[in-house]
Amino acid sequence: MDQIRAFFDDIPLGLAVIASLTLGLAPFVPEPHIWEKLKMLAAGTLRKPIDIFDLVLHAAPFILLIGKLLFLAFPG
Repeated sequence: MDQIRAFFDDIPLGLAVIASLTLGLAPFVPEPHIWEKLKMLAAGTLRKPIDIFDLVLHAAPFILLIGKLLFLAFPG
């Protein structure tokens, strides 16, 4: 657990926010890619390996940001 905490402590919060807003939401037009993949997941049409990889790729910055915020909210 200490290694995970150290990993999140080393990442600046601003970098996690910028990554989420740019990489996580790109491309912006016609709709954010992660939103499209989440709709496919909800509809049960997320089956191709490239679509699953794409979902993971665009979700990674948000997961990083959530982890950083959790470790900031619950120190110790």
